[in-house]
Amino acid sequence: MDWHPEALAALKKDVPFFVRPAVRRRVESMASEAGRSSIDLSFYAEAKASMAPS
Repeated sequence: MDWHPEALAALKKDVPFFVRPAVRRRVESMASEAGRSSIDLSFYAEAKASMAPS
């Protein structure tokens, strides 16, 4: 999965290193389900919002 540099930077800033691989896999899974081949900052923000506890 291709990550845009700004989306990858946001992931590194927002998510602690010890859970980052799991979060990255989940975002990539969400992108695949949505038929996307890359993850940009706006998709990452949407995915992050959908995973946030309510």
